[in-house]
Amino acid sequence: MTEKIEDYRAEYVIDACQYANWNRTIFEQMREGGVTCVNATIAYWENTRETLTRIAEWRRLFAANADLIMPVKTFTDIRRAKKDGRTGITLALQHCLPIEEEIDMVEIMHDLGVRFMQLSYNNQSTLATGWLESEDPGITRFGREVIREMNRLGVVIDMSHSAERSTLDAIEISERPIAITHANPISWCDTQRNKSDTVLKNLAESSGMLGFSFYPNHLRDGSDTTLDEFCDMVARTVELIGTEHIGIGSDLVQGQPYWVIDWMRSGKWTKQTLNDLKWPVPTTWFKDNSNFPGIAGGLLAKGFAKEEIEQIMGGNWLRFIETAFMPA
Repeated sequence: MTEKIEDYRAEYVIDACQYANWNRTIFEQMREGGVTCVNATIAYWENTRETLTRIAEWRRLFAANADLIMPVKTFTDIRRAKKDGRTGITLALQHCLPIEEEIDMVEIMHDLGVRFMQLSYNNQSTLATGWLESEDPGITRFGREVIREMNRLGVVIDMSHSAERSTLDAIEISERPIAITHANPISWCDTQRNKSDTVLKNLAESSGMLGFSFYPNHLRDGSDTTLDEFCDMVARTVELIGTEHIGIGSDLVQGQPYWVIDWMRSGKWTKQTLNDLKWPVPTTWFKDNSNFPGIAGGLLAKGFAKEEIEQIMGGNWLRFIETAFMPA
């Protein structure tokens, strides 16, 4: 039975993680849902050259859909997107492979519009350890140099797919607040892909940001998780770390064929394939960007004040980005 929740439209709606086979229909759904800004993944296992192609593809999308979307490189761009009634798009790397092992590539990617980069994606990288590794030695020598460079330029360090020690190291080493753009508390949904209370407390104490994920594999009851259960998790997280450092990172996937999930998991590093994997069925309450008012409505029904909902739906990310994108 579908839950009956009244919609609530927040002034700013910012989603810190989406990955789609982008097209005009999706951009129209963003407008329908009142989405101010989306952080769009452009690379997983792509190398530098392949990532340049992804950036070129986005430039074509911006040109062809200029009435609906615009690129975001600064805080001011988000304000302009809001004023124009468009959705701003930031570009994100879910892995450090696009910079390969060349420190100067961090600045090149920044110049081309990349504003978020994960230090590892599931596996051990040249910078940090992914959550699927059995051992976590933490941030590497190269990782420390890259963190310093990201801090200098204004590229946000994202540890969503990283292991515990690496994440805690990144929080400590970085001179600027970091982000976990898409994850939930492991105490609510027991998968190591989610984050421990220790990580969440350290993140909040360092003024970092957590984006709550709607991806079924990160939810306690998977696709059957109700909106009420999700909002209850948000309330519990507020009790743990407060309202100021939480937002949305839906991890929404739209229009991707099944072979893409194998690419995400297997990449180029193994000959094994996972062709039996399928995209999880979305929840009844979040299938696309038009559903964001229902999320805000669920928070309102849970007892959150409108001021808190404004923070969670976008205000906190807006405040974070205001300084995070500025060069040091």
